[in-house]
Amino acid sequence: MDPGRTSHCCVVILAAGQGTRMRSRRAKVLHTVCGRPMIEYPVETALALAPEKIIVVVGHEADQVRKVLEAFPVEFVMQTKQRGTGHAAMQALSALSDFQGNVLVYYGDTILIPVEDLARLIRGRERTDADLALLTAWLEHPAGYGRIVRRDSKIERIVEESDAGPEEKEIKEVNPGIYCFRASSLREVLGCLSNKNVQAEYYLTDAVELLRKMGKKVVAVTSTGAENLLGVNTRVDLADTEKRIWLRRARQFMLEGVTILHPESFFASHRVTIGRDTLIYPNVVLEGTTEIGEGVTIFSNTRIVDSRIGAHVRILDSCLISESDIGAGTTVGPFAHLRAHSQIGAHCRVGNFVEVKKSKLGDKTKSAHLTYLGDAQIGKDVNIGAGTITCNYDGFTKNPTFIGDGAFIGSGSELVAPVRIGEGAYVAAGSTITEDVPPRSLGIARSQQANKEGWVEKKKKPQPAKANKK
Repeated sequence: MDPGRTSHCCVVILAAGQGTRMRSRRAKVLHTVCGRPMIEYPVETALALAPEKIIVVVGHEADQVRKVLEAFPVEFVMQTKQRGTGHAAMQALSALSDFQGNVLVYYGDTILIPVEDLARLIRGRERTDADLALLTAWLEHPAGYGRIVRRDSKIERIVEESDAGPEEKEIKEVNPGIYCFRASSLREVLGCLSNKNVQAEYYLTDAVELLRKMGKKVVAVTSTGAENLLGVNTRVDLADTEKRIWLRRARQFMLEGVTILHPESFFASHRVTIGRDTLIYPNVVLEGTTEIGEGVTIFSNTRIVDSRIGAHVRILDSCLISESDIGAGTTVGPFAHLRAHSQIGAHCRVGNFVEVKKSKLGDKTKSAHLTYLGDAQIGKDVNIGAGTITCNYDGFTKNPTFIGDGAFIGSGSELVAPVRIGEGAYVAAGSTITEDVPPRSLGIARSQQANKEGWVEKKKKPQPAKANKK
């Protein structure tokens, strides 16, 4: 079955809890995984099934969870008091109304589950005409998970770790908490759940034993990728999950023609695209909506956020680039900082310790080192000497600097905005320019130099001792 063509189904995602083992004041599903809130992953997986509806049960920090998912076609139901997983599922019944079909129920921290496993789970329930099919996994070290107790190979019940005896703790088949119910059976069994236990909570896991006692059919569908079914309960789990996602993305990029020298230290968000024949050195982070062209080389310790990098660009070591566009064939870095809507043309050179902010550089313009270019419009074939500063802020307003095509800015220059340097003009090194320089003119603004001959010898000559005053 095509995962996008599963039978009639609804999905219920349980996302109301705080997640006490995270040791956080934030709701667990709001913690980020590879730059995205955790809850987005199970919702996107559900969308791949093309369900009739997706119901998200919220509780702790409900408003923030709603805000995170405002762009997703989901319905929310509120669990005002968190009284267990069964109680959370009960809140979804009103949204299911008279729905007849498959109801998938799983947790908001189950972020690696493949959509193919969910499709198999639905098929397994339908093929066996079961009232409940649950996805199970085999773990070599099952501590922390509920065990699947069988009798004559049939599922009898789920026993939680805290309630398991010595023999039950030896069971390696576990319950990750991923269920497919017949809708009518879900409504029936939720009405029979009891909270007569130490925690005074309603457990969804009790549905297995209750359905069996009611003469209903319960079957298991075993996953071949147990590690993909496990939830994120602690920050250790969070780190392990992120590692798997990063490596998956690195592998996919490599299969698409990208060379990644050290996949274990490569990090790319889900909206990143990379062209073929790009070479990426260790410790590179690509975030947000970033597009990397073909044949690009990105050296170590570079972070690029929400930017577009043209073909055959070279990003040298230790650069930070955000919200910027870089044209084809340009070289940036090392130790360059491009930020806030900077546009760098083709075949430019932005060198070491150059910062560019909200500026545009025309094709073939060079700023090789030790320069700040802010709120500047710079033409083509311009040479910016070392130590140049566009003085764009007067304490109240950011002011623009305009530099025409073919201009030459000497080293150590200060361009006090608003100011305009004409096409083909020169600015002498060490100048502080406060007025426009006409095209093809030389602007020079230095204080007069004075040389005092013999000053050093006089300075070093011993001075006579001063008499003590009585």
